[in-house]
Amino acid sequence: MRLRRSAIAAAVIATTMTACGTQQSGQPQSASPQPSYPPRPKCAQPAETPTDLPTELPSSPIPSAEGDRSEENEDRPPNYAENHAYRMQAPMAEAKRAQGEASAKLIRNELEKVREEGGSGQYGVFTEERIAAALKRLGCGKEHGVYIGNGFYSVHTGVVCVSGQVRKDELTSEVHGAYAEPQPGTGPCVENRGGH
Repeated sequence: MRLRRSAIAAAVIATTMTACGTQQSGQPQSASPQPSYPPRPKCAQPAETPTDLPTELPSSPIPSAEGDRSEENEDRPPNYAENHAYRMQAPMAEAKRAQGEASAKLIRNELEKVREEGGSGQYGVFTEERIAAALKRLGCGKEHGVYIGNGFYSVHTGVVCVSGQVRKDELTSEVHGAYAEPQPGTGPCVENRGGH
């Protein structure tokens, strides 16, 4: 009797262990894995999708998968790459970069209006409210990871990040991927100043 119970228990455990992670019948099966997070809503999107891809892509801070031989000769500790992985940005294909550049142009145009209106404060910095209002006119709000502080702005357009400076004498923008570990409390487009 005891042998029979052990055999039944072993069969139940084996069945349970091999059934883990399988799809139940009647449920549709996806061809590709679904992300565990919902995609970000889009903002600052041009009316038309850009068809002209940039001829020369700006250099990217993302290291290639193969690595760079010049890094082997640099005077860095052996775990430098692992210790700085939090600074990694999401990669961008040419089409995403083109979309990002089109979004950056819309954002710069809206922020240029803020500069033309004048009224900057100390050190040529405009109020966060005015910059936020300009981004809001393009549909960019808190749900897009908008972060504004001391003349700096960043927003995730739903495709890429656009970050830069807006001051009395300066208006810049940079298109880049979201950070793997962004600065806590700022949204996905602000580089972490600390570490992990």
